[in-house]
Amino acid sequence: MKKKNIEAITIRHYRIRKKVIGTKERPRISLYRGLKNLHAQLIDDKNNKIILSISTGADDFKKQLRYGGNVKAAISLGQMLAKKAKEAGIEKAVFDRGGYLYHGRIKAFADAARKEGLIF
Repeated sequence: MKKKNIEAITIRHYRIRKKVIGTKERPRISLYRGLKNLHAQLIDDKNNKIILSISTGADDFKKQLRYGGNVKAAISLGQMLAKKAKEAGIEKAVFDRGGYLYHGRIKAFADAARKEGLIF
């Protein structure tokens, strides 16, 4: 990535984080988009705790799909996160796209999580 792109992502991320705050009842879904994997966490910002963490690089995910850096993997990860959140008793969340533009893998992840019943 060029330096300008990284700076733009960082600026957008800080701007989003000023407004998006997670609580125990409505945690923040934080995404990190790497080249080969996608990582998602449910975070309670009030108590500074990670409620749930999931990644396309995890062993249980690798059994389903070999590669974790595409839209197909993002859809599967969104579905998994929504199911695990429901098991933990979480039905609502706030979405922190991590400064990334809302398209491609980020949009696919969000749409899949919404389709599984997670509200944000």
